[in-house]
Amino acid sequence: SSSGLNTRSQRFCSSHSSALSDSDTTLPVVSRHRGIQKQSTDSGISSPLPSDSFKYLTWHELKEHDVRGNQIRCPRVREGPSEEELFFRGEEEALQVRKQVTEKEKWQQRQQENWENCANLNLSFQDLGDAYQLENLNRILRRLIRVERLWLVDNSLTDLSAIRLPRCKELNVSKNHFTSFKQLPKIPQIRHLSLADNNIETLSGISDLRSTPLESLVLMRNPCEFKEHYRELVFSNLPNLRMLDGVPKLPEDCPPPEISSLSKICTIL
Repeated sequence: SSSGLNTRSQRFCSSHSSALSDSDTTLPVVSRHRGIQKQSTDSGISSPLPSDSFKYLTWHELKEHDVRGNQIRCPRVREGPSEEELFFRGEEEALQVRKQVTEKEKWQQRQQENWENCANLNLSFQDLGDAYQLENLNRILRRLIRVERLWLVDNSLTDLSAIRLPRCKELNVSKNHFTSFKQLPKIPQIRHLSLADNNIETLSGISDLRSTPLESLVLMRNPCEFKEHYRELVFSNLPNLRMLDGVPKLPEDCPPPEISSLSKICTIL
């Protein structure tokens, strides 16, 4: 009967709600320090997740693995906040996994990084908000002696002129803060270079790339893109360039040949 069904339904709902209240159900919440925490439905007090203390560590600081830098395509290399900063933020749980590193352990970490044997590497979006984090990135870049394809997108970079990438054939430094070609790293073997979304105003220094085998160049969304005769000036400085901003070299991109003054002399016999 309908009354019997209602009675059984009420009993089921009552027992189901009782089971939920008796269990230790936790709900994930975002803490004020941007960490994921679990919140007990009984006490309402938030406590860090077990993984929260590892959020600032790089891969080689974790134990019991032998992964090397040249085996990772998009590693996180940005160093975490200092101990003082973590204490100021109230993230003492992240300090628990940190310890004093001996010189031997530092040397082992350097060997595990193995940046010298990286051929393809993406170090984009590292969120380099502090000077010491930028110094660590430059330390890594100086070790990339065999890298052929390197992406450094959106890292707020301003000057890499002290860096040399002797084998790099493809370099993407889009969405940074470069203002001049002279701030680029030394790239003697470069073939494909992307500088989109920077702040390069003039083409001064672009001729430094003339001695390279550069085939394609991207300068979109830089102030120099709006310079009069922009394409013609780029191709005149880089005669071996085949493509600019994704558009192949066109006949109108080539400056007209200069007429010698001697050819203007008319000889009358």
